Amino acid sequence: MFDYQSLYAVLEGSPLAEWTQTLRDQIEATLANPAHKSFPEWRKALAHLPVLEPDAIHLQRDNITIETFQALPDETLEGLRRSLEQFKPWRKGPFDLHGIVIETEWRSDFKWKRLAPHIQPLKNRHVLDVGCGSGYHCWRMVGEGAKLALGIDTSLLYLCQYWAVRHLLGQAANRLPAYVVPLGIDDLPDRMAFDTVFSMGVLYHRRSPLDHLIHLRKLLRKGGELVLETLVIEGDGNAVLVPRERYAQMRNVWFIPSVDALTIWLQRCGFTDVTVADVTATTPDEQRKTEWLDSHSLDAFLNPKDPSMTVEGYPAPLRALLTARRPD
Repeated sequence: MFDYQSLYAVLEGSPLAEWTQTLRDQIEATLANPAHKSFPEWRKALAHLPVLEPDAIHLQRDNITIETFQALPDETLEGLRRSLEQFKPWRKGPFDLHGIVIETEWRSDFKWKRLAPHIQPLKNRHVLDVGCGSGYHCWRMVGEGAKLALGIDTSLLYLCQYWAVRHLLGQAANRLPAYVVPLGIDDLPDRMAFDTVFSMGVLYHRRSPLDHLIHLRKLLRKGGELVLETLVIEGDGNAVLVPRERYAQMRNVWFIPSVDALTIWLQRCGFTDVTVADVTATTPDEQRKTEWLDSHSLDAFLNPKDPSMTVEGYPAPLRALLTARRPD
C-alpha cells in the first residue's frame, strides 16, 4: 500500500531526477503523520479491496474503466462497493470499476473534452496536474501517451481514492505512469522541468494568484505549456471579483478575474502565446449531486429564483480554459 517505487524509477530516468530523494522523504513524512483523523479508516478500506486482475483497461473513455470479461460473484461486487463507499465524497471522475459506476460530483470528462483539442499532444511528455483530486485526469493523460502524469493534492481522501483505483488495476498498474502524491504546490521546488503543467480549479483558491502563476511558470521547462482552468467573470481587463465571504458557498475563493484580466496576469507573470481556448458556464449536468456525494452540489449554490446568480448574489460559475507557454 502506498508503494511509490515505480514512480521513483520513472523520475530517476527523467529531467526531474534531482527531485527523487526529496519527494521520497516528503511522501514518507506525510504518511507517517497523516493530518486527518479518518486516514486509518481509509487505509483499512483499501486493505479490504479484493485482489482482481482486469481483462481490459480503458483510459480514453469518459468513464475510466477497469473490467473483467467474466462476471464477478455478487458477494465480491457487494464487498467492492462497500469498500469504495468508504471514500465518499467522490468529486472527480467518473469511473467504472468492474461494473460499479462511480458517478462523481464532477463530470471531469466534460472538462477533458473541452481542453483536449487545444493543448500540445501529451505523448512522451512529463506532465504535472496541480490539485488533481482523485487523479482522474492523470489517467486520461496517460491514456494520451504521457511518459509521466504526476498529480499533487494535499487531500488524503483523494489520495486513497487514487490508490483504490490503482489497486484495482492489478499488475498493470506499474506499467501505467499515473501517480498522485500528497503534496501541495508549495511543497515543490521553485524550479523544475515539466513539459506540461495543468492548474485546473485552483487559481481562485489562492490568496496570491500572481505568485501561483509565477510558480507554475518555474515548474515548466523552457518552451513548456501551461494549461490553466479557473473561474472567471465577464468584464474588461480591470474586472476582478473579490467575494466578501463565500462564493457559491465556498469560503476559500479569493480572486475571480475576467478573461481579459487573466490574460494580462499571465503575460505579466512571464508567459507568452496566451490563448483563450474555451469559456463555458458550469451547469448541473457537469456538477451535480449523486449517490457518491454526501453533501450539496451546484443546484444548492445557485439562486433558485435566478440561476444566473449564486445564492450570495454573484454571477453564477463561468469557467475559462487558457493555454500559455514559458518562453524558450
